Amino acid sequence: MTLVLYGSLGSTAAMWEPQAPLGAALAVELPGHGAEPLHDEVSVESLAQRVLDRVEGRFSLVGLSLGGAVAMRVAATAPERVERLALACTSPDFGDPALWLERAATVRRDGLESIVDAVLGRWFTPSFPHVARYREMFVSIDREGYARCCEALAGWDGRDDLRRIEAPTLVLAGAGDPTSPPAHAGEIGTLVRDSRVAVIEGARHLANVERADEFNRLLKEHL
Repeated sequence: MTLVLYGSLGSTAAMWEPQAPLGAALAVELPGHGAEPLHDEVSVESLAQRVLDRVEGRFSLVGLSLGGAVAMRVAATAPERVERLALACTSPDFGDPALWLERAATVRRDGLESIVDAVLGRWFTPSFPHVARYREMFVSIDREGYARCCEALAGWDGRDDLRRIEAPTLVLAGAGDPTSPPAHAGEIGTLVRDSRVAVIEGARHLANVERADEFNRLLKEHL
């Protein structure tokens, strides 16, 4: 069974390196992130369709943050394609659209360097020792690609998608995640009929990196 990984805004496929012990997987990157070129149209819908077009047959899907929103749409619109689903460090919606539009404008004007410290503070707890590596990853992202993904999140609401999901679903949250806190995972769990919620202690938004041991254990059990 193919395993597909879809990651966070501001990340490349390198964010999934801690999941190598799970075996071979296809890490799909966001437009303007890593090796993926810019797309003229960027929306949760278009990103979900790209997954369905790229992967053949049935697959299991892990989505984190914006990748979680994409995974919700994939599982809701093509239930016959998704064997098992994991929604990690993600939310039914991502708050005030104006904040995302403001962030897009800031990045277009001032670059990723202007927000990197704030983002890394949300991604990792203060004790995480490898922040420099992820700083380098974040500032490598194309500013226009990042801005277009911010605009895709603005106003997005996944609650209708969540109610339509049929695949067995694992919902994961970092206990200290300020972006997608455990309460958001709890709401997702109430909306997905066949779901289990687990909270990972000692982690913020990139729980798959900071607590890879626990993240991988839970994911392996589920898959």
